[in-house]
Amino acid sequence: MDYKKLKFKNKLCNLILKGEKTTTWRIFDDKNIQEGDNFIFVNSETKEEFAKAKIIDVKETSFKNLKDEDWDGHESFSNKEEMYETYSRYYKTEVTEDTIVKIIKFVIVN
Repeated sequence: MDYKKLKFKNKLCNLILKGEKTTTWRIFDDKNIQEGDNFIFVNSETKEEFAKAKIIDVKETSFKNLKDEDWDGHESFSNKEEMYETYSRYYKTEVTEDTIVKIIKFVIVN
């Protein structure tokens, strides 16, 4: 079985392992992530693999059009500014309400 890799910050790895984080948002999808894809999740700080997952849903929207269900299983932010700053830092580019984001829902399979 072919596995693609997704990296997560250390603080998010524990949320995933506890089943609290089941959604990830990505700005640039260089992996062409699609429903049914299998992934190995990697801690971006330690480079260690910490989980295997299957993608169960993928959709694209802009930050300003995020719906309540897009937040299910995703960590929260104290406000929109913090959210945009976080993603701007992750991707080293300016992220605004008009930025397109890929909402990826997954289940852990290991």
